[in-house]
Amino acid sequence: MPKNPERKNDMPAIRRILYAVKEPDARLERGVEKAAALARACGASLELFHAISAPLLVSTQTLSGDSLEALKRDMLEQRKLRLEKLAAPARQLDVEVTCSAVWDYPPHEAIVRRADQTGADLIVAPCHQGTRGKSWLMRLTDFELLRVSDIPVLLLKSFEPYRRPLIMAAVDPLHAHAKPLDLDRRILTDARHLANTLRGTLHVLHVNSPPTHGLVYGEPIAGVHAAASIYRELEKEGREALEMLLTHSAIAEQRRHLVGGNPVKAIPHFARALGAGLVVMGAVSRSGFQRIFIGNTAERVLGELPCDVLIVKPKSFKKRVATRRNGAIVPAPTPSTALAG
Repeated sequence: MPKNPERKNDMPAIRRILYAVKEPDARLERGVEKAAALARACGASLELFHAISAPLLVSTQTLSGDSLEALKRDMLEQRKLRLEKLAAPARQLDVEVTCSAVWDYPPHEAIVRRADQTGADLIVAPCHQGTRGKSWLMRLTDFELLRVSDIPVLLLKSFEPYRRPLIMAAVDPLHAHAKPLDLDRRILTDARHLANTLRGTLHVLHVNSPPTHGLVYGEPIAGVHAAASIYRELEKEGREALEMLLTHSAIAEQRRHLVGGNPVKAIPHFARALGAGLVVMGAVSRSGFQRIFIGNTAERVLGELPCDVLIVKPKSFKKRVATRRNGAIVPAPTPSTALAG
């Protein structure tokens, strides 16, 4: 099934949503109803998808090829039955819901493969709450999913349905860290679409962090004045860049925010201050040191955000996931086990 052609042309229609089920147990998987409510608001279909990535820990040396395949089929059927139980409340919202389970690994690649096969426009995945409800656990699978997915990924940190949410788009019109030029516009497009769909309000935030190091030279007093002047000039550039980005938008002045500081602290702080229900951010995936540096900043922001977060990629981003599934992991018997058999 091809990708949604409207998405390819930068039209933000969401017609197919893939919900990544980490644990197909109704007692543990709490985000399905929220994903279903979002699908209903968008007029989209919803697929509950689960990838079985754990090894088959059985005495496989005693199984024939047919019996091994039967065992794998039985486990898939069990998972599908659990998914169907999860789907029942979603279907009560009059949403078209399908369920699928496959043997595939690693999980983040399996999710992206399935999204590509079904033409999904959005991946939804739940985060897990930390101890005493004070923090959220971003697992390796979450970060890797954000890095490899070429379609937007919505990470749920709250399981309450959206009720006219305040949506905050975090942009960077000065293109710090050499982000692609189209990324901010994609952030705004998707944020605006969700705000309209969910009947919420859209705010835009730019964290302008002019460098203060290396600005003071010569006489101390003269150096301080020079540094202050340069700082004000850089701050002015940030404001002008934000206004240029929003030139043709209908976002009111009181919903345009320019703040100074470190983005790692400022973005979560401002999300809390506004009472945001969803933050829309951009992400790039690079190799080597740049990937580690940018990834570390993004991970710290994501870990501190108190609300759901939608991560979008630049148009030029290409997924790095093989098309073919890896299947089940069947450990080979050890020599001692083989001799014992």
